[in-house]
Amino acid sequence: MKTKIIVGLAIYAIIFLCGGLYVLHLIGSTARQTDALIMLHQVEILREHYLLQIRRVQTDLALRDTRFARDIDTSIAHVVSMERVIDTCFDCHHARPVVDRLEALKAQTRNYQELISRVMTIRANEARLLSEKESAFQAGEKLIEQVSEMIALTGARLQASTRRALASIRRTTQVLFLLLVAAPLISIGLGFVFVRGLTRPLGVLLESTRRLTAGDLDHRVTGLTHEFGELGESVNVMALSIKDQMAQRQRAEQMAMLGSLSAGLAHEIKNPLAGIKLAMDVLATEEALSEENREVARRVRAEAGRIETLMKSFLSFARPPRPQPAEIMANAMIESILAIYSRDPRLDPGTAGGIRLVRALGEVPAVTADPAQLEQVLINLILNALEAMPDGGTLTVRTGTDGHRENVTIDVIDTGKGIAPEMVEKIFEPFVTTKAKGTGLGLAISRQLVELQGGTLVAEPGPSGETRFTLRLPAAGIERSAP
Repeated sequence: MKTKIIVGLAIYAIIFLCGGLYVLHLIGSTARQTDALIMLHQVEILREHYLLQIRRVQTDLALRDTRFARDIDTSIAHVVSMERVIDTCFDCHHARPVVDRLEALKAQTRNYQELISRVMTIRANEARLLSEKESAFQAGEKLIEQVSEMIALTGARLQASTRRALASIRRTTQVLFLLLVAAPLISIGLGFVFVRGLTRPLGVLLESTRRLTAGDLDHRVTGLTHEFGELGESVNVMALSIKDQMAQRQRAEQMAMLGSLSAGLAHEIKNPLAGIKLAMDVLATEEALSEENREVARRVRAEAGRIETLMKSFLSFARPPRPQPAEIMANAMIESILAIYSRDPRLDPGTAGGIRLVRALGEVPAVTADPAQLEQVLINLILNALEAMPDGGTLTVRTGTDGHRENVTIDVIDTGKGIAPEMVEKIFEPFVTTKAKGTGLGLAISRQLVELQGGTLVAEPGPSGETRFTLRLPAAGIERSAP
């Protein structure tokens, strides 16, 4: 989402930056066109003023020697003014062709002035005066014609420049209007996209937190991507962790309750059991007792012993002894245990229903654990595996390490009848068993002993029906997580 926001804002900024640059270009172009337009207006005014001055001089020349003639000073002022105007034109033009035309026009103006000057100075020769006056008048008319043509040309250019300037101003106005209208619309559009992109994932997360707060720890956040996807995954991990912690807490509470119950039961049952066993021993020695009744007494004593064994297992589960950790070579312990059970007649693959033993012991570091408790766990796992294969199969005992050699793993795999996936965790609960006979405390005690060593014990059904129990213990020198 962060990438989308950055890209969207970047595109937004680029669009308006380009629009702003284009507007600045249009404003600059319009300003230049306006300056040129003003200059053309100034040129036109100067030329019209110049034409006006020529016409005044022509009028003065036409009225000369009539009763409407102006005085000589006024006529001279008009001639001087005409010269000043033509000189002013050079301040506005810099292009070479225009300057050449202005210089030619100035030369004609000077010639015209000279002709006017001769007309004003000749007094005696009437014929020459008329000739000079005619020449000056014709020169003035010719000058008027040229200036009129220049004014007409300037007017045409002025109109074209005016149209271009107005068109540029209209374009600038349109672009500015478009930007002013588009900016809010694009802002609203981007805001809608961003808000929707934020509110939808936030709504999903809010709904998920509400469900988790209500106690639905099996709920998982789905359908989110990018940063919200990572946040949703973190929420899922947190929910799973809370669920595991609650399960552990519930189990701890059960263990505490179980400990209290076991202490009370042991106190209430121990003495009666001892009395029953003693009474059965005495009864079994009576000579007058028939063999059938003596057998019943022995069976009663055996059942009382079985109850006593069950109570001891129950007490071991409720109040396990504190481990005495030491460094143990797991492979050596496994070899020692397998050497004892190798004499078991079931571990003979050549017989019917025989079990093949496979050792896959890798190079592993020492582990820190209580030797007696670890041996009890391994023996329990191996016995369970043997009992799970009444019709034969393969027992595999494998050791290894995780990727960083921080933990040693011990796998006990059997190809027996297997366990259902829904029983993977239940078989570690007290009094839950898949055997025809048994208390259901063996695996529960084994997991509890492993956790006291700072390790874990899990079960996993295989794809071919086998069952794998994985025992993971921290290598020696690695900090344990057990209390």
